[in-house]
Amino acid sequence: MARNANGLKVLVVEDSKVTIKVLGNYLRRMGIREPLIAESGADALEIYRRERPDLILLDAQLPDIDGFDVAQQIRAMEEHRDWTAIIFLTSKSKDEDLARGIEVGGDDYLMKPVSEVVLQAKVGAMQRLVEMQRKLVRVTHELDDANRELQRLSTTDGLTGIANRRMYDDLAQREWRRCERMKKPISLVLVDVDSFKLFNDNYGHQAGDECLKFVACQVAKIAQRPTDLAARYGGEEFVLVLGETDAHGANWLANRLRQQVAELNIPHYAAKFQHVTVSCGVASAMPDGSRSLNVLLKSADRALYRAKAAGRDQVVVCEYGKE
Repeated sequence: MARNANGLKVLVVEDSKVTIKVLGNYLRRMGIREPLIAESGADALEIYRRERPDLILLDAQLPDIDGFDVAQQIRAMEEHRDWTAIIFLTSKSKDEDLARGIEVGGDDYLMKPVSEVVLQAKVGAMQRLVEMQRKLVRVTHELDDANRELQRLSTTDGLTGIANRRMYDDLAQREWRRCERMKKPISLVLVDVDSFKLFNDNYGHQAGDECLKFVACQVAKIAQRPTDLAARYGGEEFVLVLGETDAHGANWLANRLRQQVAELNIPHYAAKFQHVTVSCGVASAMPDGSRSLNVLLKSADRALYRAKAAGRDQVVVCEYGKE
């Protein structure tokens, strides 16, 4: 059911057909053309689940479920940030009854027989609250979206679209701790584009940026598992965090990456191999209280240096903490 012209969806829960007719006439004169009708508590709960009305006029005494219990169940069904205005319809005027209605989630009371003037005033007041709630939800959603986008931007490399150094610093530590709890190895692979300064000098920085995007795409393809991370470490350098992966597995993945980059056949005539290549440094460790991620990173960096010194376009594995 669509909302009414005034934007308010109303559910009337009442077992008296006479009262239903009277309230329906009042509401229609207020511009609420099609109020929802329930003649029992069970029907009211079902209609609420299906239609999610903005306002409920709820008889406190129903033939099956007590109106107070209906209100309590509705409040329990409301999802995060949901709110439905509930006005009790009752002939009871005792303070204890009014207090109970508010306690179980009611927002206001209307004494029977219902006055059209009073009904119009109370519905108008609730409509203003409903509009305020809608605006608050809209603003909250917009704020959530903005925060998610800000979080994405703060952890994503603007050029390549993969994780940035900040994301690496955070997630690598988490993965280290996870592997420590699981008593599993962890590996780091540092990846460097060979002779990249020469590439920029010969082809220009715009071409250099495109080259980094292509390489980043291949690095990201290696990080297949949810716990793997591919990040731009800085400049033309990338890093892979591979949890539950030993040196043998990391070495195999690094060589696969090296081959995939070579197969791109990006021309680099000023370089040794006439096309863009990468060198990789691999280091693995079994995390425990005596070891650290920082030492593992230094080991991978030493391995990368050796790969460069040995002629580039190759993978070198360095043992944790060893020169």
